[in-house]
Amino acid sequence: MSESPSRRVAVFIAPGCHLCEQALAVVQDVQSRAALEVEIIDITGDAKLEAGYRTLLPVIEIDGVCAFTYFVTVEALLERLETIDGSPPPHPGRAGTM
Repeated sequence: MSESPSRRVAVFIAPGCHLCEQALAVVQDVQSRAALEVEIIDITGDAKLEAGYRTLLPVIEIDGVCAFTYFVTVEALLERLETIDGSPPPHPGRAGTM
């Protein structure tokens, strides 16, 4: 049986952000269970990233698609990784749904 292809998860953070620390812990937990390529992106000092992400931190993208802002749970991330493109589900009210 072949292993599932790795998903790329980017986590946009800033130092001192407690929500970012929580999101990183969730991503690391999920990484121990699923094939993930994780990239941690510190937005500090990058004017374009600051403008686009500062008020939404942490931001988690799956394969380039914004999947979560502010918070994420292990269960929600695992569920989202099962979708084709990592995009949020069509209904609101779930963890990290935009």
